[in-house]
Amino acid sequence: MSFGEKIASIMERPGQDSVAKDDTPWWMKYAGRGLGTVGGFIAIFLGVWNCATILLASIMCFLSGIWQMVAGFIVLMIEAPCCCLFIDFVQNLSDMVENKPYWNKAAVYCIIALPPIFLCPGISSIFGCGLIFATGVIYGLMSIGRKGTRPDPAGMTSSGVGSPQGTVPPTTDHHTTLMEDPDVWRPT
Repeated sequence: MSFGEKIASIMERPGQDSVAKDDTPWWMKYAGRGLGTVGGFIAIFLGVWNCATILLASIMCFLSGIWQMVAGFIVLMIEAPCCCLFIDFVQNLSDMVENKPYWNKAAVYCIIALPPIFLCPGISSIFGCGLIFATGVIYGLMSIGRKGTRPDPAGMTSSGVGSPQGTVPPTTDHHTTLMEDPDVWRPT
């Protein structure tokens, strides 16, 4: 068993299939989960710090701190339900969210991370919610999927798909460019 497989077996959720259901790399899944967990803790801590600004009569920063703490707690419930064992519905909520597409998590994380930054644009809001936003970006990248292999784009251009009216016959040489082969396309 390789080191990566050992880490993956430690980090997998209870009842999770050991076979991947999509083509997302294992390191990206755990990067999203790890950043979400750490970002949730930091957002809660910095949210409390923002709430302490009520002593300076800054109501907007107080509201920003409350929103940031709630956002951090939501991310923590979804990404690390083991940290919220005292709430009985957290595991069900986390399992429900895990069955949704990645773009749903990406949209929710990016949306809940923005209001505290607009309410109180300070370093604690930007850093705390920035980690939640970065988690949303990772899940957004996971929803896009893997990039194609090198032969894929070459195969698409050689079939005449990108040519005007599809009049170009397919060529077998994938290294031919428009400048080297004048028969590929001529303006009329």
